[in-house]
Parts: sequence; structure tokens; C-alpha cells
Amino acid sequence: MHIDLSGRTALVTGSTQGIGYAIAAGLSRAGARVAVNGRRSESVDEAVERLRGETGSDGLVATPGDLASEDGTRAVLDVLPAVDILVNNLGIFGATPPLEIEDAEWRRYFEVNVLSAARLIRSYLPGMKERGWGRIQSIASDSAIAIPAEMIHYGMTKTSLLALTRGFAKDAAGTGVTVNTVIAGPTHTAGVEKFVYQLVSPDLPWDEAQHEFMIKHRPQSLVQRLIEPEEIANMVVYLSSPQASATTGGALRADGGYVDSILP
Repeated sequence: MHIDLSGRTALVTGSTQGIGYAIAAGLSRAGARVAVNGRRSESVDEAVERLRGETGSDGLVATPGDLASEDGTRAVLDVLPAVDILVNNLGIFGATPPLEIEDAEWRRYFEVNVLSAARLIRSYLPGMKERGWGRIQSIASDSAIAIPAEMIHYGMTKTSLLALTRGFAKDAAGTGVTVNTVIAGPTHTAGVEKFVYQLVSPDLPWDEAQHEFMIKHRPQSLVQRLIEPEEIANMVVYLSSPQASATTGGALRADGGYVDSILP
């Protein structure tokens, strides 16, 4: 299958590293003009330069801004008032005992992981509908369904993204715009390495630490390993393509067979 996104503009939130960076690279290689986002201008500029070197693309745009805030979102919209592809990848996570999650932390997780996505969809979807084409995706997680006890606040936000996606897909019905969620499994990123070492001995070498983490804390995984960011990106690039025109309102899995079923 040849995916050609030439002439399309994409915004990938939280794309200076990890899954977001891999998605930006994948979309860029498919020919899209890609806007790279992060909170700090320095990290965004660094990511743009790395992507230029890796993909050979000149179609990269720096769009720094804290999307968990209205001012930060406005700064991104000023640079990029319209897009054809929106990938809501921005998210925070961490392990906290359930009864120790305070109100402020619940609010922070919701504002970063959910409200930022809702705000951008609300901003970009009308233009997509008017033009008769668009692709919106939000990166969820197996934690949306198999809620981990140490990450209830994170799981709550990823479940919320499933509802957000389904609702906005109904709003976009019949317009040529698709809205989907990608359910990512435990993925190998720098942030996840730190998280793994919160749950297993920091004295273990990485390969042993990863194995112990999967066996003890994520035993449902059928691939029995952390997923590489590029594997998530491959799903996103496909859903961003014209070939995915009949897929909307869905929760598509790139989770390594982690969950037995998904919510309808």
C-alpha cells in the first residue's frame, strides 16, 4: 500500500519525543507538512532539526505552546489556523497510589490529556468539515480499558478519549472527516523507562527490568515486550491516509494484544 499525504498539513501534539516524534516522522515521510509541538521553543526547534535530518523533509513547522492552557493553544492556532490531520498525542502519566491522588492532580491529568484534545478538535473540525476532508486521531492506551491500580487518574483520561472520539465522529458524520482513537499498548519511550524503574528495582539492567515489568505488571501482553513508537506511528499514518476513508468513530488497537476486548 502506497500512502501519499502530499499537500496535507498535520499537527502532532507532544511531538518532540517518544510516540509523538515517531508519528511526526512517519507523516513527514508520507509527504505531509508536519507541525511539531511541545511546550518549549528550544525542544521544538531541536526536534524539527532532527526530523529534517532523518526524513529529508523541508515541510516541518515549529509550533511551540502549552496546549493544556488556552493561551498556549492560541499561540499554536496563530501559527497554524487550519490543518488536514490532527493527532492528539499529548499526554502525561505516572504511578500514584489510588487514595493519594489529590484533586489538583485529577484536574491536571484531565486538562492535559483530555481537555487539550477537545479544545483542538473544536478549533480544527469546523474547517475540515467545510473542506470536506480531514483526519482526527487521539492516542489512547490499553489503560483506557484495563485500568491499572497505580494509574487510575491516567486510565480515566484515556477512557475519556474514547468517548470524546465517538462523540466528535458523530458530529462529523457524512462530511468526509474521520475521527478515531488509537489504543497504544505499553510503549518503549524514555518516559516509560523511568516509569518502569518506579515499579522494578533500579539496579536491574534495562532488558531485565523490561522483562520483569511485563511479567509482573503487564502480563496480558501477547507480544510480551514493549511496543516500539514506530509501530504506533504506522497505525496513525494509515488512519491519516485516503485509504482509511471508511474507518471512523473507532478505537483501533496497536496494543500488542494487551486487552481481551474493547468497549463498543
